[in-house]
Amino acid sequence: LRLEDVEPAPLKPGQVRIRTRAAGISFATTLVIAGKYQRRPPFPFAPGTEVSGVVTEVDPACQRLKVGDEVVAVIDWGGLAEEAVAHEVNVFPKPKNVTFIEAIQLAISYPTSAGALTWPMALDVRKGQTLLVHAAAGGVGMAAVEIGKILGATVIATAGGARKTAFARAHGADHVIDYTAGDFREEVLRLTNGRGVDRVYDPVGGDIFAQSLRCMAVEGRICPIGFAGGTIPQIPANVLLVKTLAVTGFNYGYYVGWSPHDARFEEAGRTFALMERIRGWCEAGLCRPHVDRTFHLDQAAEAMRALLERSVTGRVAIVMN
Repeated sequence: LRLEDVEPAPLKPGQVRIRTRAAGISFATTLVIAGKYQRRPPFPFAPGTEVSGVVTEVDPACQRLKVGDEVVAVIDWGGLAEEAVAHEVNVFPKPKNVTFIEAIQLAISYPTSAGALTWPMALDVRKGQTLLVHAAAGGVGMAAVEIGKILGATVIATAGGARKTAFARAHGADHVIDYTAGDFREEVLRLTNGRGVDRVYDPVGGDIFAQSLRCMAVEGRICPIGFAGGTIPQIPANVLLVKTLAVTGFNYGYYVGWSPHDARFEEAGRTFALMERIRGWCEAGLCRPHVDRTFHLDQAAEAMRALLERSVTGRVAIVMN
């Protein structure tokens, strides 16, 4: 990574220019830089897909936004820069009680968790169900814990170490399991009196996914969100059959333009409704986005190292000013 001065990107029809106040760094960002992600931007490019800031220019084709609006945006790439260009369809109002730094989580982390937990084809969590959330001290995991409680579920969270388990509990988890101290599967079964959980939210994959299948209730659902553990699990169909389980993937990237089929325009109404719901939760004080630490733009590599060392709770942010 090199910090350079470049010419401002031109606005295309339906796009806006944003003076970036903060940008997000995620595990996926490190994969993009390494050329290991599903999308590979053309070189040279600035990494980063989530920004918050102030609109400074609006293409005449735009209808919702105006200069001066405080917003959060999902972009294809280019987040680690003093300004960003985004399609209006991927730009949303920033909640009034959330800072620019906190708001980076509302671009991807919170809608990923909200979509996975609430949409009918995914986990469709209902009041009274039991939800198991893995990696609960990470960005999407923290959001899943908070949203699970909003939906009325009993939330069992897993995290590694005393600091991260305390963090998950502080964000609303009913029960917290330190996976470094023992077998989470046995503890889940104990907490549910042998019944198992109704829903599983899994950003980790690997053996975590396999063991989760074995502590689920009959007719349960499990949703793989990512594979932060580094291993893509092979799903044993016999376990699904015996317990009538459903595995439902959820790729928020499909709805914001990161998949081979760019669905951001045809799914705009659905995505906007999801973001409005999240904004309402934030303004009601039900969601509490957390940034563990901030870095300046020239410290982006250091921020990524902190993520890869797994020393972060919540998220890290790049602050431009």
